[in-house]
Amino acid sequence: MEKSMTYDETIDFLYGSLPVFQQVGAAGYKPGLETIRRFDAYFDHPHGKFHTIHVAGTNGKGSVSHALAAILQEAGYKTGLYTSPHLLDFRERIKVNGTMIPQDKVVAFVEKHGNMIEEINPSFFEMTVAMAFDYFARQGVDVAVVEVGMGGRLDATNIITPLLSVITNISHDHGQYLGDTLEQIAAEKAGIIKAGVQVVIGETQPETAPVFTRIAAEREAPICFADQRFETVSQEIHLYDQDIVIKNTETGVLTTYRLDLPGIYQTKNLKTVLASVEALNRAGVLILSEQALKQGLASAAHLTGLSGRWQVLAERPLVVADTGHNEAGLREVMEQLRRTPHNRLFVVFGVVNDKDLSRVWPLLPREAYYLFTQATIERALNANVLAQQAFDRGFTGEVIPSIPAAVHRAQALAAPDDLIFIGGSTFTVAEALSVGGL
Repeated sequence: MEKSMTYDETIDFLYGSLPVFQQVGAAGYKPGLETIRRFDAYFDHPHGKFHTIHVAGTNGKGSVSHALAAILQEAGYKTGLYTSPHLLDFRERIKVNGTMIPQDKVVAFVEKHGNMIEEINPSFFEMTVAMAFDYFARQGVDVAVVEVGMGGRLDATNIITPLLSVITNISHDHGQYLGDTLEQIAAEKAGIIKAGVQVVIGETQPETAPVFTRIAAEREAPICFADQRFETVSQEIHLYDQDIVIKNTETGVLTTYRLDLPGIYQTKNLKTVLASVEALNRAGVLILSEQALKQGLASAAHLTGLSGRWQVLAERPLVVADTGHNEAGLREVMEQLRRTPHNRLFVVFGVVNDKDLSRVWPLLPREAYYLFTQATIERALNANVLAQQAFDRGFTGEVIPSIPAAVHRAQALAAPDDLIFIGGSTFTVAEALSVGGL
């Protein structure tokens, strides 16, 4: 491999040489652990040199991962955080105490190990997992929060044996890879449950709870359902944060938590985080105080750089972006749109081409005016095709293939008391975040 690449050249090499699921879809999906285990052995098993917390689920796993990392940081632990996909910069995937891996570390990794990368030919995701674990070990982190990419059982992150496994919830998504029923999807995600390792399940769902209970029992893994352990008493959402009152069902104690993530759906994630902190304290390896818990929750986005979760980009007119893109995620986001005061609603909307839109159309507001658009990735659904499906169903709007142009068009149409929502896919939000003037 050529030496002395720039950072941009390195990223181009990675995208050009390795299949990237988020961008190309099925061609970039390589289920199984054989490749990552070869990588892991080559690097002398770095994941065994620090504690880990493993987070899976259909929705909420990013928010839960970032919140847990923030709490660990506030508790004084040097904390690694591995998440995917990124929004603006590849390095968002790999952070230590909220700071992205430096560009020169990414370049050095690829230059030093490029021949091995070409020999093994991993997926882009497998390569980033290997890079993250190697970086965390070299940085001497105490603990790393590791977010599953897709599923769980065959995900490249699943070589770890964590202190705690967390599964936020189950919804229909990636059916062609994980299964068509909630039970099938739950079984795939339950693949992260390890023998004797505590597991927290975020939501009790009639289709999936028996799957988790059975697999946890088979592996003698203590299990806790967070929404049975904690109840939401009240939720007060502000523009940039929110206050949530939670009841501990065992003690009856009410506690108010402030979150710097104002999404309506964060109540579910909060209960999952609270149950996870209890489980970690019970294990005794990490000690997380109530002060660290509250401070971490109040500054999770600030400490970890989390973005794209009901993120306010401008105020008059109000412009909000959210990466929720599957049935369950969009249902929550649409409910928050309904609750947000506004006159007219404009929606900048773009999706990926393997999305089952039959579950999406019924959730979208009919009264909105849509700017149908597409991200600049191979996997994006053509904006004209998307719009035609919408027009056939009675939606109104226009096609603006460029996301920046679609955002600017929405701003031109909207009055100060209107609301502009940007969403449909992570990639739509990612490109919108880089638009000037927001």
